[in-house]
Amino acid sequence: MPRFSPTLMPALLAAAVLAACSSTTEDKTAGWSPDKIYSEARDELSGGAYDKAVPLLEKLEGRAAGTPLAQQAQLEKAYAQYKGGEKAQAIATLDRFMKLHPASPAYDYALYLKGVVNFNDDLGLFSWVSRQDLSERDQKAAKDSYEAFRELVTRFPESRYTPDARQRMTYIVNSLAQYEVHVARYYFERGAYVAAVGRAQSAIAEYKDVPATEEALYILVRSYDALDMPQLRDDARRVLLASYPQTTLLQQGFRAKKDPWWKLW
Repeated sequence: MPRFSPTLMPALLAAAVLAACSSTTEDKTAGWSPDKIYSEARDELSGGAYDKAVPLLEKLEGRAAGTPLAQQAQLEKAYAQYKGGEKAQAIATLDRFMKLHPASPAYDYALYLKGVVNFNDDLGLFSWVSRQDLSERDQKAAKDSYEAFRELVTRFPESRYTPDARQRMTYIVNSLAQYEVHVARYYFERGAYVAAVGRAQSAIAEYKDVPATEEALYILVRSYDALDMPQLRDDARRVLLASYPQTTLLQQGFRAKKDPWWKLW
């Protein structure tokens, strides 16, 4: 074991202390006022530096605890997390905000932002390359989004965010119906006609007045025909023609899968 000269010990201890101090991260916001922190966080948000805005907003939450500015910090942190791709963290922040501040005047915005976060889940930069729309993916996020928007329009019908929420709700319902039809067509094309009938019937029963109903009825016609059930086939055909007299499906078959039918937000 090496031995150090007693005369060297003070110098070694001083060096160790200095090294420890230099390794400690300096908090540049230590002397800042809450307003100063908020201003800096806003600058980072405006510049798209969401990863830098989040820690500043977290500090602001602590420094301004119990004030409206702390509530604002929470909401802006959720937005920064969402824009930075941290969807789960954004949802957790919003849930915490709504639990802590049920009477906040910004509660409607929190609901709206929660809906938007889930609405855009996995709708990333390359979704247009794969041409994959919401109806072809897992629907949990869409359903969570719908519930947030539904609560918003129910509790805050006069909110500035309600008109947009209603439009998104319509889109989500169409998407969920199209999802059922997408699965029904998948089964039909693989010869699983009973399963195709079940999913098509589910789409018709659960979602009213949606574009997907036309194709769901056509799948019933084709599936019942394949199952040699002429009476049910003819019944489905009559309903299809009565509901969609201009339908081209009976003559031309399934439409080709081209560009997604949905619009990007």
